[in-house]
Amino acid sequence: MKYILSLCTLIFLFSCTAQKKTGSPYTTIEYEAGACFGSCPIFKLTINPDRTAILEAEHFNFSKDFSKGEFSKPREGTFKGVIKEADYNQLISLLNDLDVKSLENNYGTRNISDLPTSYLRIGFADGTSKNIEDYGKRGSEKLMKVYQFFEDLKHNQQWTKVK
Repeated sequence: MKYILSLCTLIFLFSCTAQKKTGSPYTTIEYEAGACFGSCPIFKLTINPDRTAILEAEHFNFSKDFSKGEFSKPREGTFKGVIKEADYNQLISLLNDLDVKSLENNYGTRNISDLPTSYLRIGFADGTSKNIEDYGKRGSEKLMKVYQFFEDLKHNQQWTKVK
């Protein structure tokens, strides 16, 4: 009986120490979409490893029709939400597939003056960070998928306006 109890205790202790921490490799994920000379959505979305998120919506994020008067209206607001687990996991997968640390810091040429600029800012669990500026939002096919994913998050998550 003493041996069985000792064996069970040993197995229990070993299983506790063998478990790996499966947290996110990212401490913060931030995407910002800048203005253009048209109706490009202007917003910033910040996502934390616990899936909590802040959406700072300026203009053209929720309206379908373009109006030049949109800029004279107040900003659309600040919203809080929790990213659905499946969507968060998909975002992590997209970012991992990008190999973010190996990306250029800047993409796009400013030969055309009316394109929007996107900013992708990633904080890593190892304390490093990566900032990517993409004029025209066409850095690579994989980056464009990530940008579209952020655009979609504005519409497929539940957001609560806080101001």
